[in-house]
Amino acid sequence: MMETKVDTLQMEFLTARDPESHKGDYGHALLIAGSYGKMGAAILSARACLRTGAGLVTTHIPKQGVVSMQTAFPEAMVSIDGDEAVFSSLPAALERYNVVAVGPGIGTSDKTQAAISQLLNQCAKPMVIDADAINCIAMEKEMLDLVPPNSILTPHHKEFERLAGEWADDFERLAKQRDFSARHKVIVVFKGAHTTVTLPDGRAFFNTTGNPGMATAGSGDVLTGIIAALLAQGLSPAEAAVCGVFLHGRAGDRAFSDKGNGLIASDIVENVPFVM
Repeated sequence: MMETKVDTLQMEFLTARDPESHKGDYGHALLIAGSYGKMGAAILSARACLRTGAGLVTTHIPKQGVVSMQTAFPEAMVSIDGDEAVFSSLPAALERYNVVAVGPGIGTSDKTQAAISQLLNQCAKPMVIDADAINCIAMEKEMLDLVPPNSILTPHHKEFERLAGEWADDFERLAKQRDFSARHKVIVVFKGAHTTVTLPDGRAFFNTTGNPGMATAGSGDVLTGIIAALLAQGLSPAEAAVCGVFLHGRAGDRAFSDKGNGLIASDIVENVPFVM
């Protein structure tokens, strides 16, 4: 069933664009990412989002990151946080964005944790929640009740352990993951050698793309941007999660064929348009 579903997703997604279309037809994604010393996470995520076809990307970043972002990636727009170094306040008019993704490189300061709580209280659409946003929620688990239904959480091993507790083996972990998705009505992308996607209805998908070379800094930030782009373009959260994981791994496989274990996250981004 997994392979049939993935093949269908590819066919639906890889369609020719209308010659009369414009950037507004392909969604506007908001990426809340980056902090002092970790602006690379925001840049990687934004680049992945546009390379996956989103029409517009706005990055909400701390003041100190503006020059870095606009120099490294001028195609992204910038919403400037009130704090110099961390995510501390929400951008205006959240409703104007088709999707909000939060987490890459934001840290877990008290200001950021408070801003995450505020975001969850104000955003009703399914979100992409990654990295330190997951860690902030794990530190204050009552925030789980505020996560919009069908949001996509993308934890690695330790991040999911902080959310759901320890497990003895992969069978117990999968049971925990399925239970977590059902109980909180969210999609969980458990990142690893065979990334597992669980849906609130109990289904689980095991990805068959990807390679050990992708165990590199920034790879998860790229995945966040890819999934956000698919959501912005109108795929359902379940489709965006499964298809995004597949595309991410396939782009990594193409990069691995050229770079081997020396591949870096930027190589994954640059290969996304080819595998699409």
